[in-house]
Amino acid sequence: MPEPLNIGLLLFPRLTQLDLTGPYEVFSRLPGARVRLLWKTLEPVRADTGIGMLPDTTLAECPPLDLVCVPGGPGVAALMEDTEVLDFLRRQAAGARYVTSVCTGALVLGAAGLLRGKRATTHWASHDFLSALGATPAKGRVVRDGDLFTGGGVTAGIDFALAIAAEVAGPEAAQAIQLQIEYAPAPPFSAGTPETAPAGVLDAARTRGAATRAEREALVARVAARLAAA
Repeated sequence: MPEPLNIGLLLFPRLTQLDLTGPYEVFSRLPGARVRLLWKTLEPVRADTGIGMLPDTTLAECPPLDLVCVPGGPGVAALMEDTEVLDFLRRQAAGARYVTSVCTGALVLGAAGLLRGKRATTHWASHDFLSALGATPAKGRVVRDGDLFTGGGVTAGIDFALAIAAEVAGPEAAQAIQLQIEYAPAPPFSAGTPETAPAGVLDAARTRGAATRAEREALVARVAARLAAA
């Protein structure tokens, strides 16, 4: 009987829940997969929208993973300077078959030094930060560079997980999961990217996010300076 595929998704305060639950929905349906929700404690964690979720494995007790995944959300700011989390990711990445992220989770991988020389993507509003963290920014819902898989913003996590499902279990298994979850997106608007959104919608989104972006610029500069000095 084949060994189970050990998958760990980081569950941290103020993450964007769909960054985690989209991939979780796919990964949990992979034959033989064991999916863990990882955090420092087993206490409930609240996403940026307030929904509560329960970790089931602490970082300290986590076994070696075949796939480690970092979702995104406002909470990544704290993780990017969290030595315990960054050390955990580096340890797991050393033996993992796949090192992965969704949305701004890529910035955490970058802060851990795991994007150096790699092609990667992230949410459109943070895409230009990737180069400061050692990555080669690439556009795409899913970008692969060797053992590194990165997904774009939020909903791209489902595409990302299906791509990995095809990699580990074959295209037919991935398509069966896609059919089971009826993943057949047909959005009512073509406003899902900066290139297709109406100019007014895009301008308003950038205005709303201006303060967060300014804070993230300063954070990325600090982290990039540490990486350069390491």
